[in-house]
Amino acid sequence: MSIIRITTAFNIDLEFEIAPFHKRLLAYLIDFVLLIIYLLAMKSLLYDGLNISREGNVGFDMLVISLPMLLYSLLFELWLNGQTIGKKLMAIRVISLDGGEPTLGQYILRWITKFFEWPFLFGYMVYSERSLYMYIFITGFFGIAVIIIISATKKSQRLGDLSAGTVVVDTTSSLSIADTVFMDVSDQNYKVQFPEVMRLSDSDINTIKTVIIQSKKRNSDDMSYRVEAKVKQVLAIQSSLSPNDFLEKLLEDYNYLATKE
Repeated sequence: MSIIRITTAFNIDLEFEIAPFHKRLLAYLIDFVLLIIYLLAMKSLLYDGLNISREGNVGFDMLVISLPMLLYSLLFELWLNGQTIGKKLMAIRVISLDGGEPTLGQYILRWITKFFEWPFLFGYMVYSERSLYMYIFITGFFGIAVIIIISATKKSQRLGDLSAGTVVVDTTSSLSIADTVFMDVSDQNYKVQFPEVMRLSDSDINTIKTVIIQSKKRNSDDMSYRVEAKVKQVLAIQSSLSPNDFLEKLLEDYNYLATKE
């Protein structure tokens, strides 16, 4: 089991288990197969089912088929908190090297460096079996380079992870990050105790959530105590709550106030 330690903005070291290579490979193959199925299904529907002429519809083909395939990984990682369908089935996730969920900019950097996926945009404007086989060959060729980079980096990062400051972790591990920082605070009579929480960044909130989870799994309040002290100092607030209860109340207040904005 490969473990990485990430130092957060609160000077707390969080531990995560790096996603095994076989899980990353299987997740990619699942996503790849789904995209090929989408390609074949849409080509058949448009050109055979609806009898749309293949000639003179290059732009339409790009918009309806190629562009969704190209944006697949970016959009799903945004919608599913760092997971595509393949990653979700294999229980792995993309996180930021600060321990929280990646920002939009980080997701875009990861996506734009997947240069071996660009043939999805340019290679299928007019469908043929030859173009399909060519894409599979190109993907496999560049995939070898990706494997080499992942194997050579300390945190098993590919080029996109290195440029974006992200890493792929195993969500089945007892050390992994939670699905989301968001909570359902629907009580109409809910009272905010710490409105100052809105001064914290999204990264800080993600870190607090992760610290709470890891503190509970380790049955230790040490990390929570240190983060609690740092937050109280930064926000200039006081509380008699226990460290974990204090941090959980901060998350509740944050979620309630965020939904009211």
